[in-house]
Amino acid sequence: MTPEQTAAPGGHASGPTRGSAAERGFDSPRGGSVRNRCGPFPTQVRLWSLAPEAMSGAGNAGHADAARSDQRRMTATPEPTPSRSDRLTDAAFRVLLGVARALPYRIRIPVAGWIVSRIAAPLAGWNKRIRENLAHVCPDLPTAEIERLVRAVPDNVGRSMIEMYSGEEFADRQREVTLRGEGVEALAEAKRTGRPVILVTGHFGNYNAARAALVARGYQFGGLYRPMKNPLFNAHYVDAMQRISSPLFPRGKQGMGAMLRFIKSGGMLGILLDQHMGHGAPLRFFGRTAHTATSAADLALKYDAAMIPVYGIRKPDGLNFDVIVEAPIPPSDPMTMTQAANDSLERLTRQHMDQWFWIHRRWK
Repeated sequence: MTPEQTAAPGGHASGPTRGSAAERGFDSPRGGSVRNRCGPFPTQVRLWSLAPEAMSGAGNAGHADAARSDQRRMTATPEPTPSRSDRLTDAAFRVLLGVARALPYRIRIPVAGWIVSRIAAPLAGWNKRIRENLAHVCPDLPTAEIERLVRAVPDNVGRSMIEMYSGEEFADRQREVTLRGEGVEALAEAKRTGRPVILVTGHFGNYNAARAALVARGYQFGGLYRPMKNPLFNAHYVDAMQRISSPLFPRGKQGMGAMLRFIKSGGMLGILLDQHMGHGAPLRFFGRTAHTATSAADLALKYDAAMIPVYGIRKPDGLNFDVIVEAPIPPSDPMTMTQAANDSLERLTRQHMDQWFWIHRRWK
């Protein structure tokens, strides 16, 4: 799933001032940025927690029914006519998907990772982009580690994709996962009281593992996503996401209206914050300027929603996950809160470098 970062409802504030949360702790004794070196997260930087994926209390029938009604209206929107290229691409993907699904789960997941890592990534130019991103923010990273990440990052992408298309097999494995972290109780309290929640995360590990684990415990996620350009691919992509949780809100006027009604009614919305947004705030990620949408914080402040980080971290066996729910990000202002989310994701990425999506054009 690729929940899209929404445009900030009220815009966002001007750039951070010197000494703000966006800039503290970046000065290096060598004159560069401490965070340009990909070691542990600098201890002098104050860490807040990040926010996970969105959920709505399962017991709130009112907003659940309204969300389902909105979902039916949105899915009824006519799709654009697919081109010949769209049809060929979708057909090829369906063939590969059918072959993968025929394999036992424990074989299917690593095979998908191998195919994406060894075949798809080089053809798509991902290897080059991973190296470029690492050179930009981690210039001191050893060559051997760079080459490991060039293989490992696409492998995680392939595993995550086929996990999403594995439906109940994937979701069932998350039922026994124990939620850990300082934010578990805050999440439960929001569900009990019907308080809205903005759950922020990134393209890290497999965020669908967190979705599935929370759904298994009675939470209902709402997610904002960017529709694929290929309408045929988009149809089964959205269906696969909905098998894990719903409602889903497509980017655009109709989806935005439904999403806001969902939040106002006490729903929980999931937003991924780690893609470049040209109109975003000039915040920091790995010691470099990374334009980031402040929409999650804007929504949290406007609707008195808790902003809580959640991550699905892949375990060394490559099949199972730890689900971490961090403490809510304290309400302040959109830029400070969003920087806290960036810092949280950076801290975990430094601990698990192969699990973040280094393929993104994050720094432009």
